[in-house]
Amino acid sequence: MSGDHSDPLLAVEDLRTLIRADRGTVRAVDGVSFAVDRGEAVCLVGESGSGKSVTCESLTGIVPQPPAEIVGGSVTFDGIDLRAADTDRSAIRGARIGHVFQNPQHALDPVYSVGDQLVEAITIHREVDEATARERAIDLLGRVGIPRAAQRVDDYPHEFSGGMAQRVAVAIALAAEPDLLIADEPTTAVDVTVQARLIDLLRGLLDDGMGLLLITHDLRVVAALADRVLVMFGGTIVERGPVEAVFDRPAHPYTQALFDSYDGTTRLAERPSRDELPADGCRFRAECPHAVESCAGGEQPGFHTVGDGASTDGHAASCVYYGDGYDAEVIQSAGRAVQQSATGDDDD
Repeated sequence: MSGDHSDPLLAVEDLRTLIRADRGTVRAVDGVSFAVDRGEAVCLVGESGSGKSVTCESLTGIVPQPPAEIVGGSVTFDGIDLRAADTDRSAIRGARIGHVFQNPQHALDPVYSVGDQLVEAITIHREVDEATARERAIDLLGRVGIPRAAQRVDDYPHEFSGGMAQRVAVAIALAAEPDLLIADEPTTAVDVTVQARLIDLLRGLLDDGMGLLLITHDLRVVAALADRVLVMFGGTIVERGPVEAVFDRPAHPYTQALFDSYDGTTRLAERPSRDELPADGCRFRAECPHAVESCAGGEQPGFHTVGDGASTDGHAASCVYYGDGYDAEVIQSAGRAVQQSATGDDDD
């Protein structure tokens, strides 16, 4: 039975996924909680290896098991417990939850034309004949920016560039008109003109009530699409809030470091990788210029409201400096410096 529309479309609570490898066990998703409402775009941002993709693949159980193992938490989609043993997740994937994967060339079957793959994605979830499905396939290819869609529908994946393959993957994910789209870097390999077209397409679907969970490194896409932002580091969320609040007042030292790696909205370089993260306390404390003794030990610090105590916008950071007995201004002033550097603004 579908859930009450007053409830979130997707609710995730304390999700935990381990990846077991020769070098040890990695807490790839470590106590992640968030929600996505109907018609809302929520964006996961963070550097490579922060746990964004594993989080999204854990939601519907498509993360490879092994080496991964989902060990805790709950995932509720429209009132359906996706982690329950008797839930047919295969009936939900594709039909009600579409997924755009990060590497579209690997997601497309090389021995079938893109039209065949689109028609299959439509007919397997919708009771329509193949002629109608083919018409919809051509329409979808046109909507995602494939030129001469009626001719290209019979081409094979190897005949498409990386950017076009990315657009085909988006079309397949949208084929069954899902209630929720999970999109992992959907605009990475496309030029700015096609990117604008895809953003307009997604905005229209959001207006029609579709929920969107977006992963992207491109802050321009975040600013154009997201309602709320979740900042991930070390498998956990360290900051969350409305897109305007997080962009204007980056509140966690990691968010500030991430934003500082951009020149405005253009990424300067990937932040340097590290061998391993602290096993306790704040995952970012080894790199944090403001770390204190209480950042170590126990779990990741709890969330504290950013701003005055009366703030109701949901902007919060997982940082001890926003708790009692600490001076949050230490962190907030650093956030203002990052924001001013990115925009060229000053205090006058």
